[in-house]
Amino acid sequence: MTTTFGAIGSGRRTRFFLRLAAAMPDRLRVSGVVTRGEERGSQITAEWGVPAFRSVGELLRHERPDYVTAAVPWPAMPGAIRAVVEHGTPVLAETPPAPDLAGLRELWRDVGATGLVQVAEQYLLMPGHAARLALVRAGVIGEPTSVQVSSTHLYHAVSMIRGLLGVGFEAAEVRAGAFEAPLADPLGPGGWTGDGTPQRRTTTLATLDFGGRMGLYDFTDNQWWNPLRMRRIVVRGSTGELVDDRVVRLLDPVTPVESHLVRRDTGVDLSLEFRDLKHISFDGRVVYRNPFDGAGLSDDDIAVADILERTGAWARQEGPAPYPLAEACQDHLISLAIGESARTGGPVTTGKEAWAA
Repeated sequence: MTTTFGAIGSGRRTRFFLRLAAAMPDRLRVSGVVTRGEERGSQITAEWGVPAFRSVGELLRHERPDYVTAAVPWPAMPGAIRAVVEHGTPVLAETPPAPDLAGLRELWRDVGATGLVQVAEQYLLMPGHAARLALVRAGVIGEPTSVQVSSTHLYHAVSMIRGLLGVGFEAAEVRAGAFEAPLADPLGPGGWTGDGTPQRRTTTLATLDFGGRMGLYDFTDNQWWNPLRMRRIVVRGSTGELVDDRVVRLLDPVTPVESHLVRRDTGVDLSLEFRDLKHISFDGRVVYRNPFDGAGLSDDDIAVADILERTGAWARQEGPAPYPLAEACQDHLISLAIGESARTGGPVTTGKEAWAA
């Protein structure tokens, strides 16, 4: 089944979606793109061969896709979501769905009850994280009690912590601090800078206390791109611990054993197969299989393509909701608390919001 979606916005994220659709036309298809200006729309059409429109209504009159993605700047996101929902069409919004707490509350009040909004939070769909989540849910390390994430920022990291802990909408006490230190930062979204001079960069550390379960957030400015900062993930459980791709757990009361998550990547060294991720295994059993085997996608591409397809299945009532608006609102609620605690130096406790009902 081919998933068809429209798109709002012409920036980097929409182009990401367009690139994936072009790479897998039998799986993903773009019905059209809504842009603010005619010139920008003409560029999209010339580059990607998809029609461009000035409004959501015009897009939907041309063709009714499974859903519409919204990838616009933070302040414009709530309006873009409302514009799609007003037509009774499902929408997949970029993160976060609104810039601040007031915006989250207003958006939920306006569209929450429709059940038409999903959010493109893809981190736990990335192959490595999906394999780790499978082990945690299978009880390999017992009951998960704490998660440490040093990888991505704010709501993305919060979604990983909540997902791996199995935390819902419980209150969280957040304690955060920010620290500056010199760090060379030679690579960014625009490419290599050619400058290895250390710059002042901020690291934010935060503990998230969910009342018996805990998250530790650790992020340094530009950690996504900076090759001098490694990524780490630790999941501690009642009978074991997962650290990146290593797992230790208690086999019996006197036998702790260690195992590893193992990727099968083809096209490496003397493998003459096409470069691709095939699967990830643990103790001889496959715990993650690439749903886009043969497309040669990066891990991030796989995760984004996965949530695009999952949203299509949900919109056609063929599958579960991939990441409902309520979950994304909760992620951003906690990420806003991290920022507030880092600024004030005091603890911040999140309350129960309307989307938690």
